[in-house]
Amino acid sequence: MSVLPLATLASRSMPPGDDWRARVARAFSRAAPRYVERAVAQRIMAEPLLSRLPARAERVLDLGCGPGEMATALADRYGAECRVTGLDLAPGMLEVARQAHGDAALWLCGDAATLPLGDASQDLVVSNLAIQWCPDLDAVMAELRRVLRPGGRALVNTLGPGTLAEVGLAWSRPDQPAGLLAFRDATCHRQAARAAGFDRLGCRTRAMRFHYPDLAAVMASIKGIGAQPSRPGGRLTRADLARAARRYETQREPEGLPVTYRLLTLELYA
Repeated sequence: MSVLPLATLASRSMPPGDDWRARVARAFSRAAPRYVERAVAQRIMAEPLLSRLPARAERVLDLGCGPGEMATALADRYGAECRVTGLDLAPGMLEVARQAHGDAALWLCGDAATLPLGDASQDLVVSNLAIQWCPDLDAVMAELRRVLRPGGRALVNTLGPGTLAEVGLAWSRPDQPAGLLAFRDATCHRQAARAAGFDRLGCRTRAMRFHYPDLAAVMASIKGIGAQPSRPGGRLTRADLARAARRYETQREPEGLPVTYRLLTLELYA
């Protein structure tokens, strides 16, 4: 395993502001060229959203569209009468989407907390594993409510506490926690949704576990979606990597090294 620089993206404190947005955009832009290859777990976790799509929609937003796979699938599902917008904070992701999918959707660079869309302009918002990166959940929920027309719906996958617990254990030390995101629980999401004006909402929780052959594969899967553990300092040493590998091996299961995601699926009605 090579010695890699530490990313500070996934820290427990994510203050809002231009610096945070720039760091997220850079991290996901770097991940963009190999995202489709590495994000197998993310595609599997999208299935609960796709199974709950309404029969018809004429204006659809894919929030946090990444390299455009789901936006393109939504365009195919709803046909030529539907206008799909794929929005992402990372220009690199949108460039990959344009190259791979052309004009299957309208590709926009923007922030989930300040959507560049009109009031009541969308029938449906779909978002798979994006809003956990947003520090201001209240602002995101308010924007979802604003852009949905009356009777519209938002289907959102995000991540709750306990996500990447095995990764955190492997990388933590007594004086240096792994620095993973502080994932918000279902109650926090319900409160933010109600405050935004969503009267009808549902929230399903489930644990989804994936397995990898070794630590290198685990870290590739996480880095591939723009995330990895962080600590103060410049670069990981070989001793750091060896220590993490030994700690992760204590968690090995017959299928391989586990990575758990605590998936929250929100269904919000305007």
